[in-house]
Amino acid sequence: MDSKASAVAPTQSKPKERDFLNHLEVYLAKRDGVDKLLKISRYATKIILASSVLPETLPLTRRLKSFESSVGLSRKAFRLGKFVQDVNALRNSHLDSKEEIILSIIAYGGEGLYYFVEQFIWLAKSGLIDAKHSRNLQRISAWAELIGYIGSISLKFRDLKKINEDEACLDSSIEIAISRGVVCEEEQYKKKKLREKKLMKKLSIIQDLADGLMALADIQDGKGSLSDPLLVSCAGLLSALISTHKNWVSC
Repeated sequence: MDSKASAVAPTQSKPKERDFLNHLEVYLAKRDGVDKLLKISRYATKIILASSVLPETLPLTRRLKSFESSVGLSRKAFRLGKFVQDVNALRNSHLDSKEEIILSIIAYGGEGLYYFVEQFIWLAKSGLIDAKHSRNLQRISAWAELIGYIGSISLKFRDLKKINEDEACLDSSIEIAISRGVVCEEEQYKKKKLREKKLMKKLSIIQDLADGLMALADIQDGKGSLSDPLLVSCAGLLSALISTHKNWVSC
């Protein structure tokens, strides 16, 4: 956007809010939109099961277990070809330092490998590939996912630091402008957008931490304090809600 367009942006009237049903249609047309709704339903179900609210002998408990398992398998189908987005993200990245290059390879490479292996796990669970390979594939997938989140979180903390620096610089400009009696609507608008960007970046870090915890639980094969079913299920639901919010805002 050129400087002229930026200057007039703050004075423009507030755009008309999109009709809810139209917005929902656009959201559900996205692969990630449907996937995250399935993720919410799955981990909400897992929380109910992990909390032992319902007796094991209750027919509803068996139905919920079957539902949770079916949704988990359905979600894997949404990962077909998804590794390509990580390949393209790495190809299109503008990297300024060796550290950034390494972290980007770890982040996008790890996530890309995770999505690639998940395709074969889906095929194994669907019966097309011998199920004996499923366990090894799941271990590779979990390690790739965890490594990817380590790189992703590191990159996002770097981005957050840059946003904080830009915000501090903008605050100084606003203070100087106010002291001189100059109206600074454009700077205030930029500050608002920076704060929104910072909030989304923080939410994204929380989401990665939650997903990283689930990957760690998979690696530990359900053993250890961090693999408690209720804790892992809550982490999954938190991640799903944050991702749903991000996708809703972006579409």
